[in-house]
Amino acid sequence: MRVFLASIPLEHSRVAVIGAGEAALAKLRLFTDSPAELAWYVPEGEPAALEVPPGAPVPVPRAPTPLELQGVRLVFIALNDPEQLRQTLALARASGAQVNVVDQPGLSDFHTPALIDRDQVVIGVATGGSAPILARDLRARIEAVMPQGIASVARLAGDLRSTVQEKIPNFIGRRRFWEAAFRSPAADLAAEGQMAEARRAMMRLLNRAVDRETDTVPGVVHIVGAGPGDPELLTLKALSALQDADVIIHDRLVSPEVLDRARRDARRLYVGKARGDHCVPQDQIEALMIAEARAGHRVLRLKGGDPFVFGRGGEELEAVRAAGIEVIVVPGITAALACAATTGIPLTHRDHAQAVTFVTGQPKPDGQAPDWVRLAAPNHTLAVYMGAGQAAAIQQALLEAGRDPDTPVAVVENGSRPDQACRTGRLDGLARLVEAEVPTGPALLFIGETAGLANDRSRPEQVEVAA
Repeated sequence: MRVFLASIPLEHSRVAVIGAGEAALAKLRLFTDSPAELAWYVPEGEPAALEVPPGAPVPVPRAPTPLELQGVRLVFIALNDPEQLRQTLALARASGAQVNVVDQPGLSDFHTPALIDRDQVVIGVATGGSAPILARDLRARIEAVMPQGIASVARLAGDLRSTVQEKIPNFIGRRRFWEAAFRSPAADLAAEGQMAEARRAMMRLLNRAVDRETDTVPGVVHIVGAGPGDPELLTLKALSALQDADVIIHDRLVSPEVLDRARRDARRLYVGKARGDHCVPQDQIEALMIAEARAGHRVLRLKGGDPFVFGRGGEELEAVRAAGIEVIVVPGITAALACAATTGIPLTHRDHAQAVTFVTGQPKPDGQAPDWVRLAAPNHTLAVYMGAGQAAAIQQALLEAGRDPDTPVAVVENGSRPDQACRTGRLDGLARLVEAEVPTGPALLFIGETAGLANDRSRPEQVEVAA
């Protein structure tokens, strides 16, 4: 985060605007309907009467004095004369105010975000002063989906806040009540201005929530696929679960960009595992999920890719169900789909592949290995998970099973992420292909005729290694 948007209460605050041009008038318009005490100084001359915003204070035709700036919280300066600007800036800073020099972010203590003003609901979009037009365009997109009556919803919530605190002393219980309330017909009624009906509906919700508080209701577990790393590949259901979770138990393959979409106050518990390094054993992960749910929390078990494709989601589902806890599974885009899409490898193709198989290169210790003889058939795409460390053994097994040495292969590392890399070659050179640049991120092997169609045009890292 490069900038921090603070919410500054304007009741009993003083704001000063210095200047008469359009930039100064724009700042005046921000505050004419606010409860702040607003002062306006025009040392360079007054604007035309038609330009003065309705509700603006009478302009003072000079610069402010030090005494007039004492106790002012925010000062906006929009002056053309450099010397006058320098003097006024020094005067404002000496008063202890926070100062914004319009269109000069380097001189400012703060920048003005692009604001969506719905009275009690204010949304700001900031770019640190580097791209104000971009912030303005983003504001327009958000404003297009913002209900005009959202301020009425906020006012109703403010009126009921103390009542809710009294009736639901538990913090988690209150948060769940408000989440349900703001997604209920009561909020819709308030947004439409039907305040009496909205209040009655909200009170009915509150009474039901109070009744539930008397019972010890266990939480719920969501086992969610985080996809391959690109946050835009999250499903809408996964995003909703992320933003509602109280506790997030996540793997190594979950990208920081995906975690950034979660609620800020959710607890994050890292239980990542790599080959040969299980920082938290599987049985302890399952016990942690159950314990957090029994504490009444909404638990999000966040797994890279899809939880049911080599993600041990099935084991966790069985464990949570056996504990008598509600569990919901949210699928994710598995790595094979994402890597194939971003590199142009069709998993099936009418001319080149009539079947596709997802196979693990790292079976359970002492478990059954893949049937490479069956998997060596031509016109068959193999997407091998966790196979980079076993590339030599996989190459040998497929060649011994009769797979053509000329069969195209591709190694895709960090699929769908900005640092994605794709390397292509032949089956009899698969081991050398991996050894040439050992993957440091998650990698997937593609083996089959369709791997020869890889064209990672958007990624300059693609290289080809011959046998």
